Amino acid sequence: MADSPQRLVVVTGAAGALGQAVVTEFLATGAAVVAVDIPGERLDALGETDNVHTVGAQLSDAAETTAAWTAIDAIGTPDTLVTLAGGFQPSSLADLTEDIWNAMIDSNVASVVWSAREAAARFEAAGGGSIVTVGSKTALSGAAPLAHATSKAAVVRITELLAEELRPKKIRVNTVLPSVIDTPANRTWMSEDLAARAVSPAAIAKVIAFLSSADAAPISGARVPVYGDA
Repeated sequence: MADSPQRLVVVTGAAGALGQAVVTEFLATGAAVVAVDIPGERLDALGETDNVHTVGAQLSDAAETTAAWTAIDAIGTPDTLVTLAGGFQPSSLADLTEDIWNAMIDSNVASVVWSAREAAARFEAAGGGSIVTVGSKTALSGAAPLAHATSKAAVVRITELLAEELRPKKIRVNTVLPSVIDTPANRTWMSEDLAARAVSPAAIAKVIAFLSSADAAPISGARVPVYGDA
């Protein structure tokens, strides 16, 4: 009997701390991964890992996203998209600038929409698939930087809308909602107490992998809190 083809997963924002953890988790399940991120040394380093294919792109740009998925077509047919590409900039209303606002919408919202559009067309043709987005605890409640929290609230609502639109096409769409993630960048400002309560990227990666798996087949449109103790 011939071996079944290796599963292929697309992870955007793959070179970041959470992205690398998600790539590692999917590799551990036996999948191959297309790691998509802004071109650079971190993405190049990921590409040296077995079963990781890299594609460089600025996903806030619709045309670049389309080109990235054309490159993915040459690698294989994925069944999962994990949209980790995004950014963070602090801002209150008083110090909000147009540049900060546009950066948060572009990096956190546009990157999800354009990637999901490309993935959905391919998943539909393949008979189904799964999309997992990343929102934020602050998208739902509590004090937070205005532009960032607003952009993540949009991601949560986009997830729900896509889950409804794509359900007839057998495409599931869910979001995870981190609070504070224990990353090297966050450790530069976190107190020792907060660092002790923050959630590890590896723990969040396991939830993401589950949501994309066959075991999660009944789940779509879910907001999954991954707050830990933070």
